[in-house]
Amino acid sequence: MIKKLNNIKNNNLNKIKNKNFETFSEKELEKQILIQAKNEITEYHIYKVLAEKTKDKENKKILNDIAKDELKHYNIWAKILGKQIKPDKLKISLYTKFASILGLTFTLRLMESGEVDAQEFYERASKVYPQATEISYDEEKHEHMLIAILNDEKLSYAGSVVLGLNDALVELTGTLAGLSLAFANSNVVGITGLIMGVAASLSMAASEYLSSQEDEEDGVVAEKSALKSAMYTGIAYVITVAFLVAPYFIFTNILYSVSAMLVMTVLIILSYTSYIAIAKNVSFKKKFFTMAIISLGVAAISFGVGFLVKKYIGIDI
Repeated sequence: MIKKLNNIKNNNLNKIKNKNFETFSEKELEKQILIQAKNEITEYHIYKVLAEKTKDKENKKILNDIAKDELKHYNIWAKILGKQIKPDKLKISLYTKFASILGLTFTLRLMESGEVDAQEFYERASKVYPQATEISYDEEKHEHMLIAILNDEKLSYAGSVVLGLNDALVELTGTLAGLSLAFANSNVVGITGLIMGVAASLSMAASEYLSSQEDEEDGVVAEKSALKSAMYTGIAYVITVAFLVAPYFIFTNILYSVSAMLVMTVLIILSYTSYIAIAKNVSFKKKFFTMAIISLGVAAISFGVGFLVKKYIGIDI
């Protein structure tokens, strides 16, 4: 890890030596330093709040280490400016809430993604203030060393959430699409889908619990609680079911209901894929299209089955 960080530092120095960056005007440089100073002091407070809230000792140490670096960077810019800058209280509040709901890893990767835009500033500012090179190195260190080793419970149970989410999307979009054409009655389809969805969520949660228990009995070292895995799976399933059946209780026209359900499916996939893409630093496009094609493909096939049932069996409710 130390060798890797030294390579990062040397690369930063080489970038500055080998590129002829356009220098800032005095007024523009002061404006950019003000922005950076405000960002640094704001992030210092965010990391300190998160460190106080976390119970994991390793996470607490990591967050405090990052906070120290951010305060050091702020003091450098404040000294250059000759004045103190107030933090952005709204941003502090938002990011601490994000961490509580979406997890530490997602929140910190989201914060650090803003540092990509700051790299050019550091490189250009280093022509006037060499301290910018060290700050740039520290920011990359956060990404490559500190955030990478965070212990995040919410992210560790992402597999259980995916299990519940994927099963609900594939099963319910298919079931609802098929029932929509077979029954042609929004309320009947909605009630049927809700009953099936809740039953399926309990079944999935139980299966996940038993699967985790089986691993423990076979001597597999358990990194996650079987009960928590089951809860994450079941809750993800129930929430997905609620969103998918909601249009059937809102619209009386079955075509509006099924259309809204399919739009909701895409929005759920979009939301979850965006979260995972940021939290796990994976390709958004590949994951989104894979989930969308599977869910909508099953829905299309089920819709066709519903058409055949209605035409040849003649069920009409």
